[in-house]
Amino acid sequence: MLTVPTLSACRAEIICENAAGDARLRTECEDGALRVYLSARRSRPTFVRLFWDVEKEENTLVLGDAWERSYGELEYKKLKDNDRPMPWYFIATDRTDCFCFGVKTRPRAFVSFHYNTKELCAVLDCRNGGCGVSLGGRELLLAEFLLKEYRNTDDFDALCDFCGRMCPGPILPDAPVFGNNNWYYAYGVSSRAEILADARMTAELAQGLSSPAYEVVDDGWQIHSCAGPWLPNEKFGDMKTLADEIHALGLRAGIWLRPLCTKEALPDGMLILRGGARSYLDPTVPASRELIRADLRRIRSWGYDLVKHDFTTFDLFGDWGKELGDGITNVPLWHFADRSKTNAEIVLDLYELFREECGDMLIIGCNTVSHLAAGLVQIARTGDDTSGKDWARTVKMGVNTLAFRFAQNKKFYLVDADCVGILGDYIPWEKNKKWLGLLAKSDSALFVSAPGDIDEEKRRDIAAAFADVQTPHGLRPLDRYETKTPAVWEADGENFHI
Repeated sequence: MLTVPTLSACRAEIICENAAGDARLRTECEDGALRVYLSARRSRPTFVRLFWDVEKEENTLVLGDAWERSYGELEYKKLKDNDRPMPWYFIATDRTDCFCFGVKTRPRAFVSFHYNTKELCAVLDCRNGGCGVSLGGRELLLAEFLLKEYRNTDDFDALCDFCGRMCPGPILPDAPVFGNNNWYYAYGVSSRAEILADARMTAELAQGLSSPAYEVVDDGWQIHSCAGPWLPNEKFGDMKTLADEIHALGLRAGIWLRPLCTKEALPDGMLILRGGARSYLDPTVPASRELIRADLRRIRSWGYDLVKHDFTTFDLFGDWGKELGDGITNVPLWHFADRSKTNAEIVLDLYELFREECGDMLIIGCNTVSHLAAGLVQIARTGDDTSGKDWARTVKMGVNTLAFRFAQNKKFYLVDADCVGILGDYIPWEKNKKWLGLLAKSDSALFVSAPGDIDEEKRRDIAAAFADVQTPHGLRPLDRYETKTPAVWEADGENFHI
């Protein structure tokens, strides 16, 4: 029988950068939540660790989450083999009973779990950059822990329920999100004429549907590749006119940017100093925040309906999620200009700025911190890039994230497991068509990445998928215990293979 820990029965330790010794931890356990508070005046805390005693069965299966996007690594593992940190939450099951353990969304620390035959502990990263945080005497609620036991319950249903408990206030699109994004056939080499050709095709394939499709302009419209300033290059011209032309076709217009990276000549004080280099905007600096606001206001004034912001986790902390352990950065001895806030608080402030300035535009967060973005973005890219060239990469990244983070769909945000990339004959259509069909039945976001000159077979299949998106299906992976990339799925009460 699966043994469940007692939420309130934890031991704690605080790790500090210095030896001032005045850091204090306070916990409250009420209303089914364990609240963990941290205060310090002269001490600079870096991590808090919490430990629970619980009987451990080595064959228990465990599944955790990822810091930001996942990278094809998610899977159910036996407790005896579970050596990786599990960010934000985990589910443990013996295939009959299960329990979920995690923290509510938008905490003020980065939280990961270790659960194996040796220990059950939570690690709370409360640093500022790679240094301790200077709280200045204030008491900070780091996180609210939740624990829920499920008896005789399918683990997929249990995790879906638990994700809803972790995020009491998601914001969701008011209609299905589907359409075309040019990245996986253009890879940054595009033009106004090509986008409009794509948009005409998208409008044709979505004709007669109850909700409008999106045409999303990805990287390549701006002056510099993958960097600001966020002004159009000569191949695109006036971006407001382009949005108007997309709207005239009956579509909604989307646009991509990397808000913390620019090639503008800026004062050093506006940039993060990390690893000896100043490269990215420091969002704790008022002037940097105003520059970000001005960029978002400009895009909003052009009339775009959706903005996809990218690279913020990497630009803030210098690492991809797949490279991380218990903390959000591996780079030591650096800090933000404002040292009084934890990294999680700084990320939350930035996402709240995006939410405020984007107004009624939909936000897709890419390379965003999943647990901090929930409730502040309508759509989240939950896995690393799929491919227009490599089918194995699409399966590794796309299928994995759809299977093992799908419980977050419509609980945290609308999941975006990434595009169906269509670039010549790199990927046989019979394979890509399976990925298209899986996304169409997922009740999540569906984007293809297709040029305007694809053949009639692909057009018919994409049009059918766009129509399929209009109806809920109730997708679930069936062989999720045996593989990282489930091939057997159920939708509408029927099984199908990818």
